[in-house]
Amino acid sequence: MRRHLIATVLALVGCGLTSAPAHAQAKASAEATAAAAVNPKWVPPKLPWGQPDLEGIWTSDDMRSVPMNRPAQFGTRRYLTDDEFTARAREREQARAVDNARTGTFRNEEGTRDFGYTSMIIDPPDGRVPAVTAEARKRPSVRGTSGVGPFNTIDDFSLWDRCITRGLTGSWLPVVYGNGTRIIQTPDSVIIAHEMVHETRIIPLDGRPHIGNGLKQLMGNSRGHWEGNTLVVETTNFTDRLPVTGGVRASESLKTTERITRIDPDMIDFELRVEDPNTYTAPFTLRMTLTHQAGYEMYEYACHEGNRAVPNALSGERAYDRQAAENAKKGLPPPERVFEKVNGDDRGR
Repeated sequence: MRRHLIATVLALVGCGLTSAPAHAQAKASAEATAAAAVNPKWVPPKLPWGQPDLEGIWTSDDMRSVPMNRPAQFGTRRYLTDDEFTARAREREQARAVDNARTGTFRNEEGTRDFGYTSMIIDPPDGRVPAVTAEARKRPSVRGTSGVGPFNTIDDFSLWDRCITRGLTGSWLPVVYGNGTRIIQTPDSVIIAHEMVHETRIIPLDGRPHIGNGLKQLMGNSRGHWEGNTLVVETTNFTDRLPVTGGVRASESLKTTERITRIDPDMIDFELRVEDPNTYTAPFTLRMTLTHQAGYEMYEYACHEGNRAVPNALSGERAYDRQAAENAKKGLPPPERVFEKVNGDDRGR
């Protein structure tokens, strides 16, 4: 019996299914060196009216090496081992060297710190976005210039293609550039302004209720409060026109809960809880650490100026139609649609 118990424990350790390995941080990782990790008694700076100071420009650039969904080999482990972290740090060093040498880049979007998270998703324990419901799979999905068409009307393009919004979750997630977020505080509100698509939310802290259920908004309706040193923002009243993290569109029942905690002079922990029973079979939580980057500035996101993605796709579709008509006259099949996925492509903007 005792040998069986020992064997079971060892097997669980090997699969990453015990609590200790799930929370063991690589010693050289940025999260392990945060002030709150080094000293549990560390207290964040406070504003004159007593609230924790979250103000400044923060970016998710350092999260670009962390996958959204956890690779299966890590099981329930949230953190890389020391050896695994060393391998990631080596890869990031090479990526930064290439990015710094490239001409025409916006700036060093690879960040400056290395984190040892195995995934952004931390709940469910396997670190993966839950499956979507049968109802959600039936919804029309707009892939826009990330897909192969057809492109016939403006509604065939995503709201990001059209320079309207990335949605609440997308506004935080790291992409090829423009990952900055400015936080401004007053005693009774918090302002969160994202660099990409210049989304800005003014979030009341005075306890007022959400707006009525009949009014839906692309970024939802946010209300905030403090729980100790953590800013908690609950958002409801979403439209059903946007996905949460890509893929199928969310439903109007979507609710998000953001938890923002300063853990270091240069780091903020950010968690986002997603609840949408009409879209996902279970809730899930995403975690990132946002950081200060020396010299980082937020620039105007003049998306419409020079955005050729939509007109080029529409004109390309008309050229496809003409070629398909010519082929039909000759008894030939229509031209093949070719989709080349390029990691980090900002779709021609």
